[in-house]
Amino acid sequence: MPRISAATIGEHRAQTQEKILEAIARLARRQGIDAISMTELAAEAGITRTVLYNYFPDKTALLLAFTERVTHYFVESYARDLPADASPSVRLRAFVRLQLTGLVAHPHPGAADLSATLGPDAYQRLAAHVAPMQAILREIIQTGVDSGEFRTSDVEAAARAVLAVLGSERIPLTEGGRTPEEAEEFVSAFCLRALGTADA
Repeated sequence: MPRISAATIGEHRAQTQEKILEAIARLARRQGIDAISMTELAAEAGITRTVLYNYFPDKTALLLAFTERVTHYFVESYARDLPADASPSVRLRAFVRLQLTGLVAHPHPGAADLSATLGPDAYQRLAAHVAPMQAILREIIQTGVDSGEFRTSDVEAAARAVLAVLGSERIPLTEGGRTPEEAEEFVSAFCLRALGTADA
């Protein structure tokens, strides 16, 4: 029977799962999540491959859990760091900053690459994990439209466009071609101008 490092088996499992997810975050920063093997991950987490497979039977399950963790971190950070009375422009800039910060801290493949890696069923589950983040962006834009600060006739399309511009910074950021500060200023200014605000 494996050694239990917590008061209960449930706590031990939670600690081990967190250790695995922290290990994949470290490896992702060094080499990108798509290049990580299960053998490398087990070694980084300080566990055996058998233990790793007990928690995550394949890389798809691992990617889904990792994405859920990153999304939860983003939603918590956004709620904690942003004043409740902030304007839509300020909130959009905060959304952009936290997205780019997360991209640097937890590098991961783009949507097209993930779709090819995971397959359609798993990709749909992945989309469900990131839905709360997308809902925040739609709410920011809708609030801006309602207040007259933003001008767009299609909030859904505008949200997709913002996410596409954010995605375009993935390679420049991860390869060192642009600093997070430069990317934040470019994406924020571009999106605010596209939404028709003078605060760009």
